[in-house]
Amino acid sequence: MIENRNTILVTGAAGFIGFSLSEYLLKQGFLVCGIDNVNDYYDVQLKQDRLKRLYSYQNFSFHKLDISDWDSVSNLFESQTIDAVVHLAAQAGVRYSITHPAAYSNSNLVGFLNILEACRAKKPRHLIYASSSSVYGANTKIPFSVQDNVDHPVSLYAATKKANELMAHTYSHLYGLPTTGVRFFTVYGPWGRPDMAYFKFVKAIEAGQAIDVYNHGRMKRDFTYIDDVVEGLARLIDHVPTPQTSRDSGSSEISRAPYKIYNIGNNSPVELSYFIKLIETALGKPAQKNMLPMQPGDVLATYADVDDLMRDIDFKPTTPIEEGIDRFVQWYRDYYNV
Repeated sequence: MIENRNTILVTGAAGFIGFSLSEYLLKQGFLVCGIDNVNDYYDVQLKQDRLKRLYSYQNFSFHKLDISDWDSVSNLFESQTIDAVVHLAAQAGVRYSITHPAAYSNSNLVGFLNILEACRAKKPRHLIYASSSSVYGANTKIPFSVQDNVDHPVSLYAATKKANELMAHTYSHLYGLPTTGVRFFTVYGPWGRPDMAYFKFVKAIEAGQAIDVYNHGRMKRDFTYIDDVVEGLARLIDHVPTPQTSRDSGSSEISRAPYKIYNIGNNSPVELSYFIKLIETALGKPAQKNMLPMQPGDVLATYADVDDLMRDIDFKPTTPIEEGIDRFVQWYRDYYNV
């Protein structure tokens, strides 16, 4: 087991998942070193408020830096004794990648390369990094399995996440760096991202404004509650991958390198129209809906196969969508005092 006085580096610590994981680890007594550039992709105040909560723990330290700046990343790794790295810093958002592609090359490609290079030099026992269900792209076979081919992304964001998986495998193969990629499926919950649909829906309905409903509400998403994601990540920190002795050429997740990919999803897709009904019920208010066609880069459905996760760490997400939405609405009203 990782000793709880060892330092875990969490990149993107001011972000939704990074903050949530950091607080969980801090409560367990781990030393957490967080980094983030605290950019203005969405409300900076929300990021600052997350950090304020983390600062209340004596075992938390924070460095404001951009992972695309090699000197900053290198200097940080040189100044710390890091046991494990959980790399969650990235430029997120499918639609934003269509209008701001450069942001994705800087953070998701150059930034990730810098993290890999720093890990190669300092050799933490494990690097876990964020991938995305978006990598499944145009796949029609469901549920999505880590054994599926993912060579047909439909957004630049997804392409950068697929690239991260390939880059990680290269470093695992060349340098023996143990890496685990985690494909997240539509993470939601308290302290979430304001650019996500559920956050926008609650904000608009609460204010009596109309919401945009794409594909006329017929899309399905495997909504995954934040506490389940954090539990999965925390368990994976100590589950360091080892090389496989044989390779099945038809299975993309098996490697002779210390490399692994997992899905973390609720294993239970929900139609967008039902999701909106749950929000209406939790708020006690009806939604005004602008029914719209599919947007570029979107996929019809996401659905996680989590068999590998259950086999390897005896865990799968369990929070019902009804419970998760109630918790988010309660947090939203408390945080925004509405």
